[in-house]
Amino acid sequence: MQRLLAIVWLTWKAALRFKLFLVIAVLLLAAVVGLPLLIKDDGTASGFTQIILTYTLSAVTGLLGISTLWLSCGTLARDIEECQIQVVATKPIARWQIWLGKWLGIVLLNAVLLALAGACIFGLLQWRATKLPPDEQAKLRSEVLVARGSAKEASMDADINTETEQILQNRLKTSPVEKADLPEVRKQIRERVKADFQLVPPTYQRVWQIDLGFAKNYLAGKPLQLRVKFNTAQKNASGTFLAMWQVGLPEKTKFWQSEPMSLSPDTFHEFSIPPDLFDANGLLTITVANPNNTALLFSLDEGMEVLYPESGFPLNFARGLGIIFCWMALLAAVGLCAASFLSFPVATFFALSLMLVVMCSGTLAESVDSGSVAAGDEETGTAGHSFADAFLIPAFKGVLVVVELAKNFSPIDSLSSGRSITWTELGTAFAQIVLLLGGVFAVAGIIFFNRRELAMAQGTQ
Repeated sequence: MQRLLAIVWLTWKAALRFKLFLVIAVLLLAAVVGLPLLIKDDGTASGFTQIILTYTLSAVTGLLGISTLWLSCGTLARDIEECQIQVVATKPIARWQIWLGKWLGIVLLNAVLLALAGACIFGLLQWRATKLPPDEQAKLRSEVLVARGSAKEASMDADINTETEQILQNRLKTSPVEKADLPEVRKQIRERVKADFQLVPPTYQRVWQIDLGFAKNYLAGKPLQLRVKFNTAQKNASGTFLAMWQVGLPEKTKFWQSEPMSLSPDTFHEFSIPPDLFDANGLLTITVANPNNTALLFSLDEGMEVLYPESGFPLNFARGLGIIFCWMALLAAVGLCAASFLSFPVATFFALSLMLVVMCSGTLAESVDSGSVAAGDEETGTAGHSFADAFLIPAFKGVLVVVELAKNFSPIDSLSSGRSITWTELGTAFAQIVLLLGGVFAVAGIIFFNRRELAMAQGTQ
């Protein structure tokens, strides 16, 4: 441990010598304080949250990510290129300890900078919140500055698959299809069946039964929020559609019925409902009536969601910073791994290229979904085809699996929408991002560093 701490101290000294700590601290302060001053919110809780939380945390994450890659590539690659690492390597210290000590030094530096930025954001958030109108302050405290859990309807995939197979088998009896076309036919049937589960035709109702689980034990007397979103095939002059809501079951639970609500399609809407509308088993029954002349489509994934208070905002905010910290630890491992076998410019280019791949994961996902890297014909609906699809699509699938291990967390979105970031989510992020992905890069980096010739002439590298 003493040897590791010595390397940590040398890494900190290098960061201070390069003025990196001071530069990043100033940039973070400018992002945290400057953005809210330059970009004015609209006086609403959502606009306030967008400026204070979303923009500032995104800026902090970006600045720390770039500085982490630069420092992790530079601190090892420059020590090797400037022949300073030889002085350390001749000491009674293993190369893996040098590598791990530099990683710990960068990680601890990020921890300090992230803690300072987080404290400034939290303080600014609390201070600026007092300047909102009273009704918006109440909305902010109940919908944003809180950690809300989420409950959705149980998955209907099994029912959809069963009905799909029944329809497919009945069709095959009357209209046989080629074996090669069978997957596409099944896919089309499944989409139609799924649409039936999501549609609320005119003058009809749709019922959700959502199990609150263990949360029912501490939600007595606490209001809940419904988060809804629907789509329509047709538009109207007003741009909105009516929906009437009923929550609870008459004669079995408390019952609440709303006035007709005018809601916009393709938009998330949140509204509060009274407390204690669920039954003794924690089952909440929600009914929507469609009085419009067109059908409403509530997606199975995001059409209906129940939000309930779970914990306080300060601890939730700290857990969100913890996930960002995991990202920084991974970037430090990536940079050091690249610097273990590449020169500083090439290592930086390699690390930034990996970041570019992560940022382009949406494009990769679109190619995987379409089954081809070639663009299709939008007019005819014909899918694109390329000779490279045979090896590029499987490669893209593998890349997406790895990328999702680190990217499948959204602490900034959760904080800005008042969603709870659980300890389980934080633990999963640490296991997947730091231990799994970071561990792979750490093992590779240590192996490369152990095999690298440190005393060779620089001109032959």
